[in-house]
Amino acid sequence: MAQVETRNRATSSEQARKEVLDRAAKEKAEFVLLWFTDLEGHLKSFAITPEELEDALDDGMGFDGSSITGFNAIEESDMVAIPDPATFQVMPWKEGETRVARMICDVVTPDGKPYEGDPRYVLRRALERMESMGFDTFNIGPELEYFLFKDDAGTETLDEGGYFAMTTMDAAGELRNETIRALTSVGIPVEYHHHEVGPSQHEIDMRFAPALDMADHTITYRLIVKEVAKKAGYHATFMPKPIFGENGSGMHTHQSLFTDGRNAFFDADDEWHLSDVGKAFIAGQLRHAREMAAVFAQWVNSYKRLVPGYEAPVYVAWSRRNRSALIRIPLYKPGAEQATRAELRCPDPACNPYLTFAALLHAGLEGIEKGYELPEPMETNLYHLTPEQRRERGIVSLPETLGEAIDELSQSELMRNALGPHIFDRYVELKRKEWDEYRVQLTEWEMEKYLAVL
Repeated sequence: MAQVETRNRATSSEQARKEVLDRAAKEKAEFVLLWFTDLEGHLKSFAITPEELEDALDDGMGFDGSSITGFNAIEESDMVAIPDPATFQVMPWKEGETRVARMICDVVTPDGKPYEGDPRYVLRRALERMESMGFDTFNIGPELEYFLFKDDAGTETLDEGGYFAMTTMDAAGELRNETIRALTSVGIPVEYHHHEVGPSQHEIDMRFAPALDMADHTITYRLIVKEVAKKAGYHATFMPKPIFGENGSGMHTHQSLFTDGRNAFFDADDEWHLSDVGKAFIAGQLRHAREMAAVFAQWVNSYKRLVPGYEAPVYVAWSRRNRSALIRIPLYKPGAEQATRAELRCPDPACNPYLTFAALLHAGLEGIEKGYELPEPMETNLYHLTPEQRRERGIVSLPETLGEAIDELSQSELMRNALGPHIFDRYVELKRKEWDEYRVQLTEWEMEKYLAVL
């Protein structure tokens, strides 16, 4: 643990800090886990005792940032993690187990300033831009899909069930129930759950929440899904495309902007029931989709999912019913105006949610700020159009590889502003390294295809 000079760096009110201390004592937490993520969204954690909690809330806990992917170099490595009182939760536990609480942290520099390499700070800055434009809430509802396998050594499935399977083929139904009980116990409300299209593929949908809360929920969700599976002797993975020939796992992301409790996307008089704000927001995401791809689909494997024919949308267009479009507007229901939203269907569940939600918000706000025009919706199945027909209609596709996505990102002024220079430069460098490592590999497919005949 890094030693950092003590000074009052509290980022929360004295009342909020006192309430957390009272809760920790009342709920008999034996340890408190302090969480944050690295650049790629991997969860980082260290534990403190309840006796240290007051100092952590007041002043933060120092750590070595040079050991965290994408953080500072060793000569400027001292970082401070300051727990956010609003995120205190006792983690799921059973009689006889250690009772552990967790808090999600904001990372600051030793002088107390927000650290520009902290993904949570990137999302906070995006929300500040939103508020400066007159909106007060960016609601997010992601649908994370995942696979359950016998172990982490391969992809042996637990069942051969399909979409909405309700038979003995769905071997993990009770495991999903246990996962939901764990999620609700840490304050994450769940709307529904079901078997997904692929064998042993599942989906548990969290109820929508403001973006920062939802990013916190998402990293907690992924850990709980994995831990519940592990305790049952199985392995859960959010890898975007783990099984050849089967659907990959996506994270369809529902989005809406609110002001004073009213949905800024809704207009009763519009033929699509979309306001000018909603249309410009969607237009912004469509225009900048290729630039954002390396954030919402950040792995080499992500682009094995983003191919035509497996439900994952790759063509940059929008629609009301057409699920082959990048953005879908769920059908309007009279009396449910507050539910009007844009569903972006291309992110995958292995993204960094803080960076992804920030990028999506900035792209949408750019559309509003600059008055982007929304093109006509594409109601035909885009997979059935020829390349020439798509070109005639001006429909472009997402990048086909991580390498292409990084090239798009590296030239994006919007994304540089959204991520900030520190994260932008490190992210591009990190992902280019991943792509270079991948493209020099020899695969089994190549050996089988070429060795005997060339």
